[in-house]
Amino acid sequence: MATKSSKGDAGKLKGETPAKAPPLPAGAEMPTHYAEPQGHGGETHQTTEDPARTMTTQQGVPIADDQNSLRAGERGPTLLEDFILREKIFHFDHERIPERVVHARGYGAHGVFELTDSLADYTRADVLSEVGQQTEVFVRFSTVAGNKGSMDLARDVRGFAVKFYTKQGNWDIVGNNIPVFFIQDPIKFPDLVHAVKQEPDRAFPQAQSAHDNYWDFASLSPEAWHMVMWQMSDRTIPRSFRTMEGFGVHSFRLVNAEGKSTFVKFHWKPRQGLQSVLWNEAVKINGADPDFHRRDLWQAIEGGDFPQWDLGVQLFDQETADKLPFDHLDSTKLIPEEDVPVRIIGTLTLNRNVDNFFASTEQVAFCTQNVVPGIDFSDDPLLHGRNFSYLDTQLKRLGGPNFTHIPVNAPRCPVMNFQQDGHMAMHNPKGRANYEPNSWGPDGGPRENPTIGYRSYPAEVQGTKQRIRAETFSDHYSQARQFLVSQLPIEQKHIGDALVFELSKVERVDIRARAVSHLRLIDEGLAATVADGLGLDLPEPAKAAKPTLELSPSPKLSIVANGPKDFKGRKMGILLTDGSSAELFAGLTKALDAVGGLWEVVAPKIGGVTLDDGTRVAAKQKIDGGPSVLYDAVAVLPSSAGVAMLAKDATAKDFVADAFAHCKFIGHSADAEALFQAAGVTDRDEGFIALGKAKEAKAFVAKCGELRFWPRELEVDLDAASLNVSA
Repeated sequence: MATKSSKGDAGKLKGETPAKAPPLPAGAEMPTHYAEPQGHGGETHQTTEDPARTMTTQQGVPIADDQNSLRAGERGPTLLEDFILREKIFHFDHERIPERVVHARGYGAHGVFELTDSLADYTRADVLSEVGQQTEVFVRFSTVAGNKGSMDLARDVRGFAVKFYTKQGNWDIVGNNIPVFFIQDPIKFPDLVHAVKQEPDRAFPQAQSAHDNYWDFASLSPEAWHMVMWQMSDRTIPRSFRTMEGFGVHSFRLVNAEGKSTFVKFHWKPRQGLQSVLWNEAVKINGADPDFHRRDLWQAIEGGDFPQWDLGVQLFDQETADKLPFDHLDSTKLIPEEDVPVRIIGTLTLNRNVDNFFASTEQVAFCTQNVVPGIDFSDDPLLHGRNFSYLDTQLKRLGGPNFTHIPVNAPRCPVMNFQQDGHMAMHNPKGRANYEPNSWGPDGGPRENPTIGYRSYPAEVQGTKQRIRAETFSDHYSQARQFLVSQLPIEQKHIGDALVFELSKVERVDIRARAVSHLRLIDEGLAATVADGLGLDLPEPAKAAKPTLELSPSPKLSIVANGPKDFKGRKMGILLTDGSSAELFAGLTKALDAVGGLWEVVAPKIGGVTLDDGTRVAAKQKIDGGPSVLYDAVAVLPSSAGVAMLAKDATAKDFVADAFAHCKFIGHSADAEALFQAAGVTDRDEGFIALGKAKEAKAFVAKCGELRFWPRELEVDLDAASLNVSA
């Protein structure tokens, strides 16, 4: 049922000061249907017959199709002659000076990749052939939507880009912590990013998708809804860079010495296990420490707790690709690991922080086109667009074509060619010859090498030149549903909570309703929950190009199901006062050290405390600077005199109340009871572990390996009802 617009209801309470309420724009009344014109692949086309409203290029040429780039056949490669695509991407790439347009806030580190399983049968790439070989790497993690000064824990996709300095040249896997994209065609990149960035007239909100423009775009783009489900999940509020997966997203090709091609998708699997935070926790972390992810990575490496990821590959041939219920060239789709297993072939270790942030992390330039012999591209249209866009944006951002002369971008193997001069050239070819072919013999410079040189896979290409979305790209909801049903119930609840939160920030009711109309094609229970949370009548379902399939759940898509097995690399906050038990403190820290856990003392004063045996212990955090949101678990160990003081302190009460609300395991001494009572934490569940003796600390730390006591959330959340998702 369609919901009425609030237009004309100026005299009624709207939840904000009437003078501040933005008026609805003309034509924003609630529509009664969602029959936007759709193309061959189910993409939305908004057209006009009015010359005065016709979209044009910068040269004034009218545009007939702004949804699809030009390619050879439905599933063929993108054509270089597409001046509309090139102009749109070119202008988009040059919008920011000098900050990256997207992925502006990033953090990087040096490391090494060691191959443990050879792929020599599949590729002539040296980096993937010799077991035991170690290759220098540089990795940059980033958010996408926020500017350089934004906070770390925005709800956002994270970049996960790896530069391999191989013997055959630089190879970049320019990936994300999510295996799919919002869009299928690169011509939509500027629109997506414009929509999710701060709104141009008011320059807010930054690093947030919870606003009208983003949800307007998403609600008019059916292809986006698989990615929307990932975005609304806990994947976009990771606990740490160290606990994220990484994905190359696209299908690439591996080509062996005989010229045989095998399709491949790249995966990074964190050895630290997957972990995220709660949304309420993320909001408070951003206030307490907006550099939370940066600090975590820096401190882990400085402390010798080197983060590691296993590199895995999904290998499949054309026959397997043809049997998939979707098109592997569609970047809004993934291949479930249950269908094509991930084969682990090597390990990435980050072992050195940068010497200078600007020199390395800011100046590093990743390009999807950076491949080495034996690695090639598929005909994924989004990949082709990225190949063009990334080089162009690096040229603009770093001042010219010589950005490979910057040390962080320079190959570690010899570089020989006739390219010369240009802005900031650090070196030029030596000698008389700066061209080829030439007749200067051994002094004539480098020559082609047909034996080891890069050769593109000779894929057959045929078809008419046309702007068209492949019909095989038109199923937009089946994998979105598969992702939802693959989550554990608590994760499904979080997706519903996130959708309600984000859409509640959207001012236009019609946009909220249109978004919910897509949810009905993913899961009726989810749609009903979100509509109820918004106080919205359930709208008619969106128009689907293809019906939603019931795909089997993929357990690998759950974070909670694939979390860590112990507390290694996690951090505990230990709240102490003068007179706290030295025995308990020693036993707890010993148990944490034994499993590789980290801990910090939180105290009323940064100068520290004196324990009951006279030992002086320094504090890492003062209580009002070390909230419990910074820790994976907490131990509250005050003395009887100290707890009387803490019970009067608002921040101390917040410390335990937040730990309780965020479902953390809470170890406590008997004297902590007064603080719990003062904070209103009167219920006790299995997430509370009493610590009376030092020997009980070991069991508490083992329990903390589960990270959260999830049953508590259904007792402390207003929106506690689990989603009625049919698996």
